[in-house]
Amino acid sequence: MTTAPVGAISATEVIVSVAARELAGKRRVFAGVGLPTLAVDLAKRTSNPDVELIYESGVCGAHPAAMAEGIADSVVVSGAESVVSMSALFGYVLQGGNVDVGFLGAAQIDRYGSLNTSIIGDWDKPTVRLPGAGGAVEIMPNAGEIFVVMRRHDPSAFPAELDFCTSPSPVRARAAGDGIMPRGRGVTKVFTNLGVLSRQGPFDELELVSVHEGVTVDEVRAQTGWDLQVADDLTVTAPPTGEEIHLLRDVIDKVRLYLR
Repeated sequence: MTTAPVGAISATEVIVSVAARELAGKRRVFAGVGLPTLAVDLAKRTSNPDVELIYESGVCGAHPAAMAEGIADSVVVSGAESVVSMSALFGYVLQGGNVDVGFLGAAQIDRYGSLNTSIIGDWDKPTVRLPGAGGAVEIMPNAGEIFVVMRRHDPSAFPAELDFCTSPSPVRARAAGDGIMPRGRGVTKVFTNLGVLSRQGPFDELELVSVHEGVTVDEVRAQTGWDLQVADDLTVTAPPTGEEIHLLRDVIDKVRLYLR
């Protein structure tokens, strides 16, 4: 594999390529739209051709003939192993413990991996009103683990306190003291334009495990709203290969719907 010229690689391409590599060895992935869609598509063509793709619209074992532009895009149905009702998808497939990785995006994430996809700012007068939970509130507790992609790594996206919690981490669920503890580990990987963050146990904090080329630990810490822990074995992210860039630009997202 060859490496594409560094100046030609976008932050989005780095995020997606790194995330796709982390899907190696994962069996069933519940993918959200946007960058998770790109990452899973790239993984099927590179690191994990046997990955089983699940969409929120009820499609299991998806084999889209083209890049999905949404969970209800007709291409996700054509050639799929099965299409079930949403109640069956969430009640039996997801809550039944049959999803290895839930792959999500978010507007904000905290140190324990709780997500905000609802509002930015004050609840009564928000600065931004976002789409809301979708299936993420169910995916978070029931998938074995959660991968998150974040286009931006700054204090507003990584605050000390979320403006609103849409999808609580196991830490927040335990603190609430009510109901059943989630079966999954919560967020285990976060892919950003600066590096990769990871959590080991369900009650651990996120820590920086990799920085992208040209990024320093001090830069990442300065753009994080809490005192970010750094792994002892911190690495530098391997840049996308020429083949990964070719697949993303010329095969998967030729219309540049998500690549930007």
